Amino acid sequence: MEGTNPVNKKLAAALSGGAVLVLALSGCGGDDSSDKLNSWAKQVCDAVQPQAKKIEAANTAIQKQTSDNSTPEDVQKTDSKAFQDMSDAYKAIGAAVDKAGAPDVDDGEKKQTDAVKELNTISSSYADLRKQVDNLDTKDQAKFADGLKGIATQLDKLSQSGNNALAKLEEGDVGKAMAKQESCKSASRSPSASKS
Repeated sequence: MEGTNPVNKKLAAALSGGAVLVLALSGCGGDDSSDKLNSWAKQVCDAVQPQAKKIEAANTAIQKQTSDNSTPEDVQKTDSKAFQDMSDAYKAIGAAVDKAGAPDVDDGEKKQTDAVKELNTISSSYADLRKQVDNLDTKDQAKFADGLKGIATQLDKLSQSGNNALAKLEEGDVGKAMAKQESCKSASRSPSASKS
């Protein structure tokens, strides 16, 4: 009988795709952005960094819970908390982008509005996944594994669809300005990577 382990591994794999989304908020490139844009980028990057760490921690927690001896209850508890943390983190990033205002670029207002809307949608999606995990039947392992499979599929879609507006927000000068911010650089680096 297939336990929850292979399914939770699938969940962890799908989740790591979602982490990429936040790390996308740390562009790379040149140095020709305006002071106004730089201060906008600093505000957003400083707010994103702790949220990126929160999302990374949620991913790690789910990956740790993929061992063969994890009970459905443990998996449920861990996944539920991780989804809630991710929901909160994306909401906070959306609020940060909203608070920063439109970046000082052509079409900045539309880019900002789209990104905030997308971040809030992602936040709601994680909140929905949390509700689904909370409602899974942990007494019946086969049912639980099936339920997790459905959640993993949704998570996969979520991690793939998540960063269109964010990518647009970071095109051109905005990305260049963000690339210069220390907090964005550190959000995109793993803790073991050396500072260049």
